[in-house]
Amino acid sequence: MTGVETNRAMLRHFVATAFAFEKPDHLAVAVSGGGDSMALLHLLAEWAREEKVRLQAVTVNHGLRPEAAAEARFVAEVSERLRIKHTTLNWAGQNATGNIQDAARRARYRLMADWAKGQGISTIALAHTADDQAETFFMRLARASGIDGLTGMQRRRVSDGITWVRPLLMQERFELRQYLRELHEPWVDDPSNDDEAYERVKARRAMEELTKLGIDAHVVGRVMDHLSQVRSALDFATHDHALDCVREDRGDLIIDRRRFAEGAPEVNRRLVDAALRWISSADYGPRGMKLQEFLSAMMRGRDATLHGVRLLGGKGSFRLTREHAAVAGTVALPGALWDGRWVVEGIENQDYVVRALGEDGLLQLGERPEDAPPRESLIASPALFEGNTLISAPLAGHGPATARLIHPKGGFHTALLSH
Repeated sequence: MTGVETNRAMLRHFVATAFAFEKPDHLAVAVSGGGDSMALLHLLAEWAREEKVRLQAVTVNHGLRPEAAAEARFVAEVSERLRIKHTTLNWAGQNATGNIQDAARRARYRLMADWAKGQGISTIALAHTADDQAETFFMRLARASGIDGLTGMQRRRVSDGITWVRPLLMQERFELRQYLRELHEPWVDDPSNDDEAYERVKARRAMEELTKLGIDAHVVGRVMDHLSQVRSALDFATHDHALDCVREDRGDLIIDRRRFAEGAPEVNRRLVDAALRWISSADYGPRGMKLQEFLSAMMRGRDATLHGVRLLGGKGSFRLTREHAAVAGTVALPGALWDGRWVVEGIENQDYVVRALGEDGLLQLGERPEDAPPRESLIASPALFEGNTLISAPLAGHGPATARLIHPKGGFHTALLSH
């Protein structure tokens, strides 16, 4: 077998392995037009034909560069030649303030997830490489990230109801471009990849220097794998600690103060970070310093608010509940998901809506059952209204409707091991 054949066979193997655990019937691939994603498009086109998997391609045009529209058309043309349906999604957030690159990245994932759900697609393949992984490592190292940040991107991750798969995370950029050259297939180069105003480009330049010392993308990848094993051990330790000191109560978390205090500082930090993400249904936790201040408030028995979650102190325990201000504007129809984790059922009426109980709903409740959650929990709980009239407040035992907790990550203790 020639070197060319070996490279192609190796790449095909990694793509097939990425879906060996769970082969989707309908798959999407995110394609920008760059060398990495174009290589993945061709590899998946071949694999999908052999495996009889329906494949679609999607490109997000952020509108940040004049070349972006032409690049999307280029991807569409190649996809058509490969007999793959292609869609271009346009972002309308070019006037966003602050970190525009981060805003664009978040928008890209959100747009693709929403589009995929509309297409009946549950899996999207991304073309991140070993080089991307190494660059991410050094970017996060510069920010003094903790163990979670330094473990980098995962090969498979479920977020926002979509499974994101990175089949090429162990391959280097030059291998993918060599593959495209062998196929005589073109790609486009993004000029921003050479703009040192961007943090990732600076990390790339640093990697070029470190390679002279024998520190290349594969070496960094092995270090990140070791750190991933450390993270897994911490996850299990946090899970065991949570079994000992945390219980669920109608969407809230009750933490035993004495048992919590017996935990190691890093385990407690991870437990609270996971609790904040679980209650708020967020993919990411708060920044380190804010989390540390929240932990300090817990240990002092003080109330606090962070990440859309209220901390209610008590003598023997803490209660973590949803912050009313975080859900005050959230509205859903009965039977639909509310606040990313609740479904109110039992009554069908097109004039009814689900929203937070709030102070106005609390006034309409009258006397509450003795076992009802505290006031702070109730006002942030799902309730059924017709206009301003309260119809039902399930968590307060008021009215005929019921509320089911349908969390995408499962129960809290399960979520601790769901990386």
